[in-house]
Amino acid sequence: MKRKAEKVQKPNWNQLYEIAATQEGHFTTAQAAEAGYYPQLLAKHLRNNRIHRVRRGVYRLVHFPNGEHEDLVVLWLWTERVGVFSHETALALHGLSDALPSRAHLTLPASWKSRRLRVPKGVALHFTDVGDHERTWAGTVQVTTVARTLFDCATARVAPDLVRDAFEEAAERGLVDRGSLPTVVSYLTKFFSASHGRSGPGFRSPSARSPRPR
Repeated sequence: MKRKAEKVQKPNWNQLYEIAATQEGHFTTAQAAEAGYYPQLLAKHLRNNRIHRVRRGVYRLVHFPNGEHEDLVVLWLWTERVGVFSHETALALHGLSDALPSRAHLTLPASWKSRRLRVPKGVALHFTDVGDHERTWAGTVQVTTVARTLFDCATARVAPDLVRDAFEEAAERGLVDRGSLPTVVSYLTKFFSASHGRSGPGFRSPSARSPRPR
């Protein structure tokens, strides 16, 4: 009895474009295959300059408008879309820090720690499982929630003044409850004197003990 041939997806440019449009013009080899664009056809479009390869397994539509965080989109696709931007990078994406840090901080599932990864230049990896309730979106990439971001920064002993300013900004914007982040408060009290109000502890005034940057 002959085995039925597997059904092959016909190339669907509109489908590929729709995928790329949600990722600032980028797509992965696997996503291309979902739209019927297998390696041989991708190679043809590379030669015709319709797409170009950004890094191994990640491509970009040549004429798609430039995006705000294309570099982060490429890194997120490198993680097979399971990674989440965290720590100082998440602070910046949430508008709790003035600029993106020199290294992009990405948290990957704990199971990835045993993998042999070719880590892109300028990337700091963290390995732990981040629940769905601790993830949100910043434009086209996933990022840890504000509460989880502050927790991660405190646990990783990020520069105290940076954590303090982010904590205060988040509290004033109503993004977090001052009394709901004991790990962050405990970390900050090592460097700053706390004032206690109805909403919880505040750290606007530094103590005589100067914080030591990380």
